[in-house]
Amino acid sequence: MIEQRIGCSIREFFEREGEEPFRDIEASVLDELTRRQTGVLSTGGGIVLRPENRQRLRERGQVVYLRSSPEDVFRRLRHDQNRPLLQVKDPLTRLRDLHAARDPLYRDTAHFLIETGRPSVATLVNMIVMQLELAGVLPAP
Repeated sequence: MIEQRIGCSIREFFEREGEEPFRDIEASVLDELTRRQTGVLSTGGGIVLRPENRQRLRERGQVVYLRSSPEDVFRRLRHDQNRPLLQVKDPLTRLRDLHAARDPLYRDTAHFLIETGRPSVATLVNMIVMQLELAGVLPAP
């Protein structure tokens, strides 16, 4: 949605405009989507940086925090050239710093926390569905 709105990749927008204008658009898209849509919303990692985003997420939906260690994230993203905040000399240190800053914000926002480790996507989906069923958010089968 954000790339459709800005008409280019997020990385290009970051390089041209910077992080704050991106965060403004991100907040606007989040507000719009959480007002009118149902379904799964996959956010970028920095969505929790603004208090109003955390409030909207918490009040308008069920937030599942898929928590990964910085090392696991690094293994998954080490070849990804599209993550603007990781285009640095030492991306693992950057990931550790981002995790330290964002993890408490995600914990505060989330209704559910799932440690991802390294399971398959299918296993993660089953874990999420099970948590939502146990909480009564989804009907049990």
